[in-house]
Amino acid sequence: MSADSVRDLAVDPADTVPDGDLDGAPEHVDDLPDDRFSNRELSWLGFNARVLELAEDQNQPLLERVKFLAIFAGNLDEFYMVRVAGLKRRADMGLQIQSADGLSPRGVLGALAARTRELVERHANYFRNVATPQLAAEGIHIRRWDDLDDDERKRLAEYFESKVFPVLTPLAVDPSHPFPYISGLSLNLAVLVRDPDDEVQRFARVKVPNNVPRFVVVSSSVVEVELLPLEDLIAAHLSMLFPGMEVVEHHLFRVTRNADFEVEEDRDEDLLQALERELMRRRFGPAVRLEVADDIDDSVVELLVSEIDVDPDDVLRVPGLLDLSSLHQVYDIDRPMLKYRPFVPSTNPRFAEGETPKSVFATLRDGDVLVHHPYESFATSTQRFIEQAAADPRVLAIKQTLYRTSGDSPIVDALVDAAAAGKQVVVLVEVKARFDEVANIAWARTLERAGCHVVYGLVGLKTHCKTALVVRQEGNQIRRYCHIGTGNYHPKTARLYEDFGMLTADPEVGADVTDLFNVLTGYSRQRQYRRLLVAPHGVRAGLIERIERQAEIARAGGEALVQFKVNSLVDEETIDALYRASQAGVKADLIIRGMCALRPGVPGLSDNIRARSIVGRFLEHSRVFRFGAGDDAEYWIGSADLMHRNLDRRVEALVRVTLPSAQRDLRDVLELAMSDESEGWDLAGDGTWHRRPFGPSDQHRHLQEALLRRIIGKAA
Repeated sequence: MSADSVRDLAVDPADTVPDGDLDGAPEHVDDLPDDRFSNRELSWLGFNARVLELAEDQNQPLLERVKFLAIFAGNLDEFYMVRVAGLKRRADMGLQIQSADGLSPRGVLGALAARTRELVERHANYFRNVATPQLAAEGIHIRRWDDLDDDERKRLAEYFESKVFPVLTPLAVDPSHPFPYISGLSLNLAVLVRDPDDEVQRFARVKVPNNVPRFVVVSSSVVEVELLPLEDLIAAHLSMLFPGMEVVEHHLFRVTRNADFEVEEDRDEDLLQALERELMRRRFGPAVRLEVADDIDDSVVELLVSEIDVDPDDVLRVPGLLDLSSLHQVYDIDRPMLKYRPFVPSTNPRFAEGETPKSVFATLRDGDVLVHHPYESFATSTQRFIEQAAADPRVLAIKQTLYRTSGDSPIVDALVDAAAAGKQVVVLVEVKARFDEVANIAWARTLERAGCHVVYGLVGLKTHCKTALVVRQEGNQIRRYCHIGTGNYHPKTARLYEDFGMLTADPEVGADVTDLFNVLTGYSRQRQYRRLLVAPHGVRAGLIERIERQAEIARAGGEALVQFKVNSLVDEETIDALYRASQAGVKADLIIRGMCALRPGVPGLSDNIRARSIVGRFLEHSRVFRFGAGDDAEYWIGSADLMHRNLDRRVEALVRVTLPSAQRDLRDVLELAMSDESEGWDLAGDGTWHRRPFGPSDQHRHLQEALLRRIIGKAA
C-alpha cells in the first residue's frame, strides 16, 4: 500500500512514528523521581491499540470499523519499518544507551515484541471471527477457494489466465538459483514442489503481484458482493506455474524491512542525488519482521528465517489473512449506509457573502481569519488564498513550504501558474519527508521546470513548518499576507485531518515570516521573532518560559492554566517543566493523540495534570497551546509536536493568535475536548489508557461529532 493512500485516511503514521533515534535518559533532577517517564514506543503501541478499539466498537459503522482494521495494520507496518528497525540497529551495534524510562534497546524490543504479538492476534481474530461474519450479514462476502462452486471457479480461472498469470514469475531455489530477494511488505507464496522422477522436494517463491487488486470480485450486485483473496486464486492454479511437478504445499509470508535511514548530508553534494542513493538502499534494508500464516510448516519457517536472515523472535504467526491493510479495498465498496454520514465542509463566513466568494486579500485587511479543517473548507480558504495570489496581477511574490502534498495538487498548479505569469515564486520542498521522498523530488523538479526557485531544505534539519507568504503591491505600498498552519498543504488530507490555519495581513507576522524564509533560503541565522516561535532554537525555550510564568502565577496565589493539544509529548525538558508547574499548583490539560511519556495524576508529582486522547473519524492533528486561565491568556498554533526531532532537528513554527474571536474558538475546542461529557481515553499515572464512555448518550458526546453538528447548524 502506498504512503499516499495511508495518509489519505484517518491516521498519519508519519506523525506518530518517531525518527529512528534512541534519545538518552535525561540528567537526573534531584527533586523529580527517576521513574517519571513512560516508554515512548510502548505508548505508541497504546495509540495503535486505541485505533483497534475503534475497529471493535459496535457503535461505529461497519465499513468504518473495517477501515480502522486496515489503518491499524498500516500503522504497525511503518512502526516496524522505522522505530523497531532503528532500535534493532542500535541493539545489534551493542549500544547500551538507555531511553528516558531506563530501558536499553534490547529491553525496549523485548517489551514491544510481547505487546505486539498480543495486539496482532487480537486484530486478526477480530477480523476473522467478528468483522467477516458481520460483513457477510450485510452482503459483503470474503470467500475462500474451497467455498466456490464450479461455475465460479471457471470464471475465476479465465480471469487468472488473462489478468494474473502473465505477471507471475515463479522463482526456484536450488544450487543454480539462489534464494530470491524478498521486497518489503510484499505478499509471497512459499511453494514446495516434488519432482515425480526423483521424489525430491524443492522450494520456490511466487510473489503476489501488487499491481492487481488484492481482492478479486467473484460476483457483484446492488445487494451482494463476493470477494476472493488474490493469493487464494494464485494458489489454486500453482500447477500452471510448475507443469510436470507436484505441488506439495504452499504458505503465505510477508517481510518487513528496515526503512530507517539517514541521508549523509554533505554541503558539497547535491541533496537530491544523495537522497536518491539512500532511497535505493532502503529497498534492500535488512528484514525486521517475518509474518507467516499460523498454519505454516515449521520447516518452511526455518528455511525462511535462515534465507531472509531474520531473528526467530521476529516471526509473527498471524491467524487468517496476512496484510489487512488491504481492507481499504473492502471499505471502498459503495455502501453509504455502512459508513459515516457524509458532510460538506463549510466556507468560513469571513470568506463569503452568501454564496459569493470574497477576495481573500480584502478580508484579511479587515483582520485575521482562523480556519478549522476539515469542518471548514481548505479549498475555499487556504487553497483559494494561493490560487488568488497566483492569478492576481498585483502579487509580486509567493513563498511557500511544502512538506507533503497530494498527487493531484491544486497548490502546486497555482504555484506553476504564478511562475508562468512572471511572479517570483520560491518553494521550499522538503525532500526528506519520510515515505514521501520520491513524490517530493518529483514536485521539486516540476516546480523547477516551471521557473520556480526551489530550495530542498537545510543541511541537518527537516523543514516541517507550514507557512506561506504573499507579497502584494497596493498603491504605493507593499503589503504581506501570510498563512501559518498546523497541517500540510494537502487538499485531500485536509478533508480527513483536523487542523487549524491562520491567515493574516498583520505586519508583524509578515515581517516574521519574511525573516523565516530568509533563514530557509539564505544564510540568515535569525533566532528572535515578534509573533513566532521557531525551532530548533525557539519553540522549546518559548513554551517552557510560558509554563514557568504560569507556575509563578500559581505560587503567587493566582489561577494558572496550561492546555496543550498535540500529537505527541515525549520531550523530557518540557515534561519536567509541566511536572514542576503542577507541583506549584498549575492546572495542566493535555490532549494528546499519540505518544505520551508524561505520567499524569501521580501524587506529589503531577496531581494537577490530566491527559486525554481523542481518536475518531478524523485524525486529530492540530497543535494548540494555551497559557493562562483568564481573558489575557496566550494562544499559539503551529506545526511542532513536543518531541526531540521536532524541537531539535526540524524547522517548526508556532504563531501567536491574538484575534479575540479566534481565541474563543481555540478555547472552546480545548475545553470541549477536556469536558467530563466528552468521549475519549484518559491516561493513568501507570501509563495505561482508559476509555471514557462511547456511543449514543445524552450525557456523552464525541468532540468531532459536536463540531460537525456546529458546522451543520451554521450551514442551515
